[in-house]
Amino acid sequence: MQIPELVERSRAAQRIIAGYSQEKIDAVVRMLAKVVYDNAEPLAKLAAEESRMGVYEDKILKNKGKARLLWYGLKGKKSVGILEYDEDAGIALVAKPMGVIGAATPCTNPIVTPLCNAMFAIKGGNSIIIAPHPRSKKCAARLAELYYAEFDKMGVPKDTFLVIEEPTIELSNELMKAVDVVIATGGAAMVKSAYSSGKPSFGVGPGNVQGLIDDDVDIEETAKKMIQSRIFDNGIICSGTQTIIAGKKNYQKVIDAFVKNGAAYFDEPAVVDKFRKTLFPNGQINKDSVGRPIAAVAKLAGVEIPGGAKLVILKPEKYGKEDHLSREKMCPVMTAYEYNSWEEAVAIAHANLLYEGAGHSVDVQSNTREHIEYAGLTLPVSRVLVNQICTSMNGGAFQNSLSPTTTLGCGSWGNNSISENLAYYHLFNKSRIAYVKPHWSQPADEEIFG
Repeated sequence: MQIPELVERSRAAQRIIAGYSQEKIDAVVRMLAKVVYDNAEPLAKLAAEESRMGVYEDKILKNKGKARLLWYGLKGKKSVGILEYDEDAGIALVAKPMGVIGAATPCTNPIVTPLCNAMFAIKGGNSIIIAPHPRSKKCAARLAELYYAEFDKMGVPKDTFLVIEEPTIELSNELMKAVDVVIATGGAAMVKSAYSSGKPSFGVGPGNVQGLIDDDVDIEETAKKMIQSRIFDNGIICSGTQTIIAGKKNYQKVIDAFVKNGAAYFDEPAVVDKFRKTLFPNGQINKDSVGRPIAAVAKLAGVEIPGGAKLVILKPEKYGKEDHLSREKMCPVMTAYEYNSWEEAVAIAHANLLYEGAGHSVDVQSNTREHIEYAGLTLPVSRVLVNQICTSMNGGAFQNSLSPTTTLGCGSWGNNSISENLAYYHLFNKSRIAYVKPHWSQPADEEIFG
């Protein structure tokens, strides 16, 4: 399939759905979520088999959880016609579609990222074309098949949701130059291509979520939350907590709690170095470690770990740019550091983020508002998640007010156009009807300059 033909088909479909009522748009968007929810198990199985990474059971939870959360977050939200009136300002806000959305999607989230992008696009009256990672093309094609069956029942044009069947980097780049708006959820090269396409683009930055543990928390519960954040889907989620930064007086208690709950801990320099060389040979991430179970990663490193271990914790001697282990590790491995003061804890996190992951997120486990807000004021991140499970809640959750999404903007720190979670309202244009303000008057110069 040639890209110009694909885009023209998509554009013809978009012209039709642009005329739908809010009720019809919402019915389509709900269907997108319900299809993934109802087919969560077979889609998870296909994702695990095709991508060869992650955990089947976790992918089921991800499919169901995101489908639930995304639809609940969009339900009842206006995206068609006049959105609101501000009578005092004399402004009426009008939503208008952007056109054809092109979305480059990763093999780490081969179902929920196309789902999320499609829901946001169609919510705004747009059509969408998915450019999947080659290791997720079967997932994208199967999703399309499921949607087409429902589109037929609803009288919706199938070309509202299109997929590049045999994706390549060249085709993805060509697509991004041909559509109206681009969403790039993937590696740095893909995001750079999106921003070089000449089209409005929404990209992501690399994750490297720093985990700060205050002295006032329940250590056992904190360990459980951070372990769940780190091991989910074998650590391939960008919001997975990467580090344990704990106070010196509680450091051993913290490590003991992690070990009790399934971690294998190593502080011997020789063992730490084996993992360092395995995870980052020549300073670059080892693709053979990405999304692999910890037993397989330990085997690659030539290190024996206890049977049943869920993750490995390493204690390097240095942090920041002086050690590759300060970077994002896309497998069930964490690094651990000690601090003397909260300011030092934040400084360690800051140094690691400047090496990789600036703009993304930090996981703060604390009950001291002053400490939480010090981290929020100091660290170059778009999200400071407090006392939650970062992997599953950083992209929005029923427990917080972050926008449900699979695309987490990282602001100028991460070379992104937004420093928030991508949401449906980013994917429609807004016209403003400006009336004369009622009861307006021009203030005197003394009032203006006084």
